[in-house]
Amino acid sequence: MTFDVAVSDPLFAQQQQTLNNLARPTTRSLGLYNAGLSAEAVRQKYGVTHIAKLASNENPLGASPQVVSALQADADFSAVYSDAASARLRDVLADYTGVSAENIVTGNGSEDILHMLALAFLNPGDRVVTLIPSFGLHEIFPRMMGADVTLVGVDQRQQFDVAAWEQALSTPAKMVIFSNPSNPVGCMLDKDGFARIIAAAPQECVLVIDEAYFEYCHENPDYPDSLAVLAAQRRPWIVLRTFSKAWGLAGLRVGYGLASHPELVNLLNRVRTPFNINRAAQTAAVAALGDPAHVKASVALVNAQRERVAAELRRLGFDVAPSHANFLFFDCGRPSGEMAQHLLRYGVIIKPWREPGYEHWIRVSMGNEEDNQQFIDALKAILAQGAV
Repeated sequence: MTFDVAVSDPLFAQQQQTLNNLARPTTRSLGLYNAGLSAEAVRQKYGVTHIAKLASNENPLGASPQVVSALQADADFSAVYSDAASARLRDVLADYTGVSAENIVTGNGSEDILHMLALAFLNPGDRVVTLIPSFGLHEIFPRMMGADVTLVGVDQRQQFDVAAWEQALSTPAKMVIFSNPSNPVGCMLDKDGFARIIAAAPQECVLVIDEAYFEYCHENPDYPDSLAVLAAQRRPWIVLRTFSKAWGLAGLRVGYGLASHPELVNLLNRVRTPFNINRAAQTAAVAALGDPAHVKASVALVNAQRERVAAELRRLGFDVAPSHANFLFFDCGRPSGEMAQHLLRYGVIIKPWREPGYEHWIRVSMGNEEDNQQFIDALKAILAQGAV
């Protein structure tokens, strides 16, 4: 059976109105998360042979060969449900992080854990403090629950404004969320700034530290050891990390949270969906943890390319924010959506930023040298044509 109803049909309009009447008001007011374009969609529309997909912060080296072998070996068990508790993965993560398995929760990507946190803790009218510009779901999920969200901006140097954070945290809040390094800017909160924000946070709140890009800067001597700092706190906290970036498992969706107390994990387990981490994802994550050399090589490639591309962008006259992650954030000096459309014609996918005040900014992921050069060459051609 197929449904082919014209948008102009009165019945279509009536059902749309009914759905909007039935939906929660907060649902209607939510923004849509911008997941970006697929390479295939761009290839079909623009007829470009090689696509430089630089919008989603994926690992240009892909997954470890050990991951590929493990998935092939486990393929015969695709008809069998995954372990709902992710016990093996949590045990391996406990060995890797030094955090007890009972204090670890796993998610279908770390955004799944953000969703759980919103469901478990937030009521209409609760106050949440987070960063702007930031990962959209840090704001969308709290607003989904009817929470009031206070947004703390970066300073003029595109760095954490610690004083502004201290001011924002001087009044009660139910949850405090920020990423370090941040997304999309890439700025890094140093040890002193981290300690000041944690000290300023209300005692009766849940601290959520999103470390999706942890692997790219954890060896920096100025990067805070969040687990050590938070371990001294009496309030509840959770540190989020992911296998989507440096570990190269974006398509399999695996994230994890390191929590202050087993009861926090227990509460999140009450609102998470059963079997939220599929069997292949659990297998891949365990295998990935067995190949730290692959992650090290991935990080080295990205960090080197990031510095090269940043230098090229600055030579072209763009304002580039210092980054400690696997992407760059820069002001293209014109509506970023227009620039993104021109880049698509050259087979380059980037992410134009749309948050208020950042409509001229673009986030570009670091790919391999070939893809990054394709991006730079496309920019040069667009500027030479005076197209924007």
